Amino acid sequence: MKKLLILFMFTPLMLAGQKWSTPLIGNFDYPEVNFINKAPQTRGWAIYDSIIPDPVPFIQQHAKWVAETLYWNDSDNIPNVEKINYSLEDNDGISAKSGGAPVINIFYSTQWIERSMKSMGASQVLYETRGVLYHELTHAYQAHPKGAGGYRAPSKDRKADEYWVFTEGLADAVRTYNGHFDYSSRRPGGHWMDGYRTTGFFLHWLTMKDPDFLRKFNKTAFDIEPWSFDKAMQSIFGPNVTTDSLWEEYQQFLIKTREQQKKPKQQ
Repeated sequence: MKKLLILFMFTPLMLAGQKWSTPLIGNFDYPEVNFINKAPQTRGWAIYDSIIPDPVPFIQQHAKWVAETLYWNDSDNIPNVEKINYSLEDNDGISAKSGGAPVINIFYSTQWIERSMKSMGASQVLYETRGVLYHELTHAYQAHPKGAGGYRAPSKDRKADEYWVFTEGLADAVRTYNGHFDYSSRRPGGHWMDGYRTTGFFLHWLTMKDPDFLRKFNKTAFDIEPWSFDKAMQSIFGPNVTTDSLWEEYQQFLIKTREQQKKPKQQ
């Protein structure tokens, strides 16, 4: 795969919230990005263009940051993502990824950009856009657990499959780890099987126990078959833990944190 030289000037706003560390993947193969604007007449496109005037290197650099969140170095089993078709579309969704390595497809909604501008203001649109990008790029680079069901979300008739929980929870954990979810939205309650940010905040909290947790957790999907949350947690934290016990500890942490926040500040 061709290695691309990234020449891109980030503004202070673009860098807000980014976690910085010594680059781990020195020989990262930047994917080719085919940027497709399917909504050139929309206000959402005008907003996007004003905050991200050069989207190709912007997307490529975030792909590297995602890979560095999930893997230790370039000798790891990083999916060979050669090309990303990234499109802006005028629809009422938010964003979605389809396909698998070597070719990934991601769309981002101009209507969501417009709603973000209206609800959050200009200063937060880039923050939200980067957060969504982290989530979708995680789907491009994360491992896929075997023997844990399929991509089936919870419904009124059945629980979610652990495959789905892993997939969406890890994507929001990577987004959180890189500074693009507001901690104020964390609340006690729910269940670690809920997926998305509920699971994502939980997985991110586990980096307090082990700074390499997200890399180790992702690696379990390569190493364990059949995979399960309990097997993954036990491989990282020891045979005496369960996901439920870690979740309960996390809930107590959230309750204690909220109680401390409610205490009046001493003058």
